[in-house]
Amino acid sequence: MTTRIGVVVMAALLALYLVLVGQRAVLFIATGEPVAIAIGVALFVLPVVGVWALTREILFGVRAERLGRLLESNGELPDDELPVRPSGRVERDAADEVFPRYQAAVEAAPTDWKARYRLGLAYDGAGDRRRARSAIREAIHLYSR
Repeated sequence: MTTRIGVVVMAALLALYLVLVGQRAVLFIATGEPVAIAIGVALFVLPVVGVWALTREILFGVRAERLGRLLESNGELPDDELPVRPSGRVERDAADEVFPRYQAAVEAAPTDWKARYRLGLAYDGAGDRRRARSAIREAIHLYSR
């Protein structure tokens, strides 16, 4: 729930930023000076990139959560009882021990989105966020085929 609140706050801040930057961009362009016009155009382009990135991340989160709920409703989420740190993160050594099982499942069924999603969870538990996101993106892709 706190993640959703954070996303809403970030989206609201981005909207406020877009309005303020858009006003400044118009003012820069209205001066008629070549350098000011270039700055004004840049002020329009950079927020568009920000909106694209935020939209992409929100869609990733929604789709990943949907797949996670689907696995949970079918009782197919990993049920490994791994020790956690006081912060709530899984201890990396314990995650590294169970990781080969999820890797083998993906190798045995490379087009199975469920195996790929569980591999993403194993990567996340091992602290490898980049590979976790990649595996879950692939699971989303396989699911939507």
